[in-house]
Amino acid sequence: MNAVVIALGAIFIFLLAYRFYGGLLEKKVLGIDPSRSTPAHQFKDGIDFVPTRKEILFGHHFASIAGLGPIVGPAIAVVWGWVPALLWVVLGGIFFGAVHDFATNFLSLRHQGMSIGGLTEKIISRRARVLFLLIIFFVVSLAMGVFAHWVGHLFATPIKNGGQPDAVIPVFSLIFIAIIIGVLVNRIKKVGLFPATIIGLLLMFGSLWLGYKHPVLGIKFEYWVYILLFYTYFASVLPVWVLLQPRDYINSYLLFIGLFLIYLGLLVFHPRITAPALQVNIPDAPQLIPFIFIVVACGAISGFHNLVSSGTTARQIESEKDAKLISFGGMLTESTLSVGVILACTSALLVKSSWAQEYATWANASKLALPHFIQGTAIILSHLGIPESLGRTLFALVVVSFAMTTLDTGTRLLRYNIEELGKSFGSKVIAEFLGNRFVASIFAVGAIGFFALLKVRGEPVGSVLWKLFGSTNQMLAGLGLLIATLYLLFHKRPFIYTFLPMVGVMVFTSWALIIQLTGFYKHKNWALVIIGGIILLMVAWLFIEAVIAFRAWLRAKNPQKIPS
Repeated sequence: MNAVVIALGAIFIFLLAYRFYGGLLEKKVLGIDPSRSTPAHQFKDGIDFVPTRKEILFGHHFASIAGLGPIVGPAIAVVWGWVPALLWVVLGGIFFGAVHDFATNFLSLRHQGMSIGGLTEKIISRRARVLFLLIIFFVVSLAMGVFAHWVGHLFATPIKNGGQPDAVIPVFSLIFIAIIIGVLVNRIKKVGLFPATIIGLLLMFGSLWLGYKHPVLGIKFEYWVYILLFYTYFASVLPVWVLLQPRDYINSYLLFIGLFLIYLGLLVFHPRITAPALQVNIPDAPQLIPFIFIVVACGAISGFHNLVSSGTTARQIESEKDAKLISFGGMLTESTLSVGVILACTSALLVKSSWAQEYATWANASKLALPHFIQGTAIILSHLGIPESLGRTLFALVVVSFAMTTLDTGTRLLRYNIEELGKSFGSKVIAEFLGNRFVASIFAVGAIGFFALLKVRGEPVGSVLWKLFGSTNQMLAGLGLLIATLYLLFHKRPFIYTFLPMVGVMVFTSWALIIQLTGFYKHKNWALVIIGGIILLMVAWLFIEAVIAFRAWLRAKNPQKIPS
């Protein structure tokens, strides 16, 4: 199969899905109303609630959700063959992920920009809200801790040993470039978005060349982690227009350019896919079903997305009519990236025996996922006249910078989560203390640092618990769809569009988590057994709370339980 056929076919399907399925959800299911005032206008404070142009907010939202997940997950999943990975990315992205992101974004828009945790109390119960917030706290702090650990190692490791110290200068330059753009667009009104974008892009590619020529060496891993934590603290407390919005906006151009180069390179190169369509007998690999749904993760659906959709994006949307582009379109763009990852990993290695050697075992696929992607894209770009070494630096920057944008957005989301948890103790003093964004950010950064730095028997805590992240993250997506389903049901709107993907996600994720817990039990890995068991029980409890809420609604015969 020629990779170009797959690439063009996937783009065509995504465009159709955006036009027709997204339009159906927008008009018939959710009932988007452009005339309604959004939380960004209702609670405008210049810090978190900031009405934002859709072009900028799309970049911010996309950069926030497109971290390592849509790259690493599909790059590993092709070990089972390119067909299962491709089918789940395309179909899952449309009917699961995009629906999930759009629905949770819409719910937050209709409820004062509340996070998914706050919405849980309104739709289910106060107990459910606390359970949801605790699950969110675990998922986000674990993920961001592992991201900080991973980025620190990449910066501290020489290029010959698989590190990317050449990405240090461009990654940190983006911080200052973002502040320049934020000031130009938001404070110097005579400078429009277009000239500010051109200035930002020129500075960004200048910093890329500088980093390529002058990699930063000699700084220890621990110091890098402390630097990252210091950065994320300030990214969390600063007004979104100063750093977060412009950084993610200019960062999104980096990925759009990278995506364009991948697909253009495929058109010029037109390689054939050398990987098998399907293979199930891989040494030490988990079974294809249900684990492909867990491994692909963000490329098809991710619970982290409902935190971004409701936690930051909904507080910045200027008009409800922008929600489809930003949330539904953002997810489809992420799935387009994952299709590019699949093709880079399965068609760039031209000799089938070479591909088979690289993906000989599950351990190989997991360990070399990012190098496979970076090397594959570098080979594709070489057919456009871009030297492979420069291509590797470019896509190493793409990978690291998107890990960084997810890290700073995740820290802000964790801050929101801690602020909401503070309101759950029934104490005005605690609520005010944790409701202070500077205090909440200290706790958020501390939790991230715990997972990034603390070691147990020589292994980072985050790395040990990471085995639970995939399942827990997808559980979070299922819970987001549950909240959306109950909302639609209570308002007598078509709920089948969120109900069916919710059932699918929860069945496959629960199945995978039970298999994982059985394996942990056999190997007497009690920490993972206990933590995984607690998460499973908390999710089950949440569903019981949902059933109680549903039965109460039936008895009351009151479809207006929740304000619309």
